[in-house]
Amino acid sequence: MRILVAGATGLIGASVCSRLVSEGHEVVGIVRSPQANAARDYHLLVLDRATALRPEDWLPHLAGIDVVVNCAGVLQDSPREKTGQVHRDAASALFRACARAGVAKVIHFSAMGVDRAQPSSFSATKYAGDQALMALDLGWIILRPSVVLGRPVFGASALFRGLASLPVLPSMPNTGRLQVVQLEDVVSTVLFFLNPGSPSRLALELAGPEQLTMDEIVGTFRRWLGWAPVPRLALPGWVARLLYRLGDLAAMLGWRPPMRTNAAREIKRGALGDPSDWISLTGIQPQSLAQFLALNPATVQEKWFAGLYFAKAAIFVVLPLFWIMTGIVSLTTGYGNGIGLMQSTGAGMLSAPAVVAGALADVVVGALIAWRPTARKGLYAGIALSLFYLVVGTFLRPDLWHEPLGPFLKVLPIIVLHFVALAILEER
Repeated sequence: MRILVAGATGLIGASVCSRLVSEGHEVVGIVRSPQANAARDYHLLVLDRATALRPEDWLPHLAGIDVVVNCAGVLQDSPREKTGQVHRDAASALFRACARAGVAKVIHFSAMGVDRAQPSSFSATKYAGDQALMALDLGWIILRPSVVLGRPVFGASALFRGLASLPVLPSMPNTGRLQVVQLEDVVSTVLFFLNPGSPSRLALELAGPEQLTMDEIVGTFRRWLGWAPVPRLALPGWVARLLYRLGDLAAMLGWRPPMRTNAAREIKRGALGDPSDWISLTGIQPQSLAQFLALNPATVQEKWFAGLYFAKAAIFVVLPLFWIMTGIVSLTTGYGNGIGLMQSTGAGMLSAPAVVAGALADVVVGALIAWRPTARKGLYAGIALSLFYLVVGTFLRPDLWHEPLGPFLKVLPIIVLHFVALAILEER
């Protein structure tokens, strides 16, 4: 079959594409930007869903397509992503285009419980997309998974591992129980519905066999990673709200933290469902979290990822703050010292312009690192600027290498930290 997968680089979409290719299908993966266009075993098509809001935007890409699998989803509105555009408008346009193009079947990923309650724009727009699909004369299947966990990590699955690495277990208030479902079971469900004669025009809840609290899930991951239990720290409600708001702020800067206010609203009700229809129809017996982890022993890569998860967040707070505050200090309280330092090198009339230029360059580097779309450029700019300061400074003031506080020596670990940030920048 020739299958189009929307959201091909997401947690579910990437695994669906890989499995489809291994089964001999021809896959066309929809990606949002050329940066995601890495070497893969299937064709990648760049299409920004934020602009693909009419059936005519999708129709040229549906020629010869037998099945469409829509895995696209975003947690919350941000400058880069809009839930209404992705879940409702673009999805509806895609579904109507499928009906006009004669696509045989559409497999659409929604979310657990959106038909029962919509506490946030995430679930409300997801359900609107479901309704748009159900209204069409198509062979459709709507899959509503609970929180999906697997060997690949992104979003909540990454957060659980990061929490498992901490010296205490932060316990968030107002969190419901989850029937986490394994990624490979979800992907196997997609393969089932590609079989000739498989049923259509139905919605299924994909839920794991046990109801777990977030603390139990994190504790299971910690045991899997081979680390001893740690004390539980119950966070006050105001601390939890602050963390969610900080997540919103990070999203406004283009990052994708799983802890945001939409997540708080969704996790409050939990993600519980009845998997009996799914099991009886497909014959798939969903694995428990413990079963899956027992079959997939933790490697050093998992331990590194878990340990670096919150370290990454700290790095991308500290580095922008370091550069921006350095620039601000150079233009305010440290301006006189900066002028004196430059004059000691013989800069003369160029001292003030040099201090101002350096300060502005520092602020620009910090802003570039803070804004996710330009973070990589900002990190390289930070490395280049640091090396420039070292080279020029060594020529003008070599004595600063053996100053008691080591002003030049301290630049070296700063440069190394930039390389660490580059190494862990990618989210998926």
